[in-house]
Amino acid sequence: MDAATTVLVAASTTLPSVSRLAVIVVSTLVLVAAGCGGGSKGSKATVATVASAPAKSVCPAAWRPVYQRLANRIRAAVYCPSWMPSPLTGEIGRNVSFGGAGGSSLSVDKDGSYLALFVWAEPGSGEVHVNLRGYPGRTTVPTCIKEDTNGTKLVKTNIPCFSDARGTVRAPGIVATVYTVNQDADLWHVLYAWRYRGGLYTVSQHVAPPLNYAKVVASLNRILNNLVLVPPRVG
Repeated sequence: MDAATTVLVAASTTLPSVSRLAVIVVSTLVLVAAGCGGGSKGSKATVATVASAPAKSVCPAAWRPVYQRLANRIRAAVYCPSWMPSPLTGEIGRNVSFGGAGGSSLSVDKDGSYLALFVWAEPGSGEVHVNLRGYPGRTTVPTCIKEDTNGTKLVKTNIPCFSDARGTVRAPGIVATVYTVNQDADLWHVLYAWRYRGGLYTVSQHVAPPLNYAKVVASLNRILNNLVLVPPRVG
């Protein structure tokens, strides 16, 4: 969907008292359009509009090569977060440290789907954990496996990775559907997902101290509004 980006927003309805780290992805694009006027009067009006417009988000030069290589590898656009909640940044790498435990990592499956994980954790202080995901070539909600124990028998059930629609929210250029209940690495997260050019993308954040649900939603809104699209380079 090029002209209109549909976003799904998923959130866990029941939050644990103790934070849990996911073991180990993106998110949405805000399209900013500017018009051009002709003549001297039109030029003055354009200048005023530009001056009042928010600055355009940019993927920092130090981070962009990793996102560009990822886009080239999966042959689909990816999103670079130009803003992340402190102390996180959008930098991906083995040697990246946000202080305390954690860091950032990137995993890519054979089908091109990926998970970029960013986490900071410190005993007694809490956790800040953001996931960016991409599912190129598919727009349906992926399937996760839920495991339950029935006596001594392990029962596995296929369930949607995020589900339970609860209405919609709106942002510039975005119509967001609210879902509850997330699985796997996004368990206990608030999650936003959207479709772009035949792919599904998500960004999620764990609801855990020092952040409550409202603060996580505010954080995700800011991440969403500062995502930068990185298209693949062919050839």
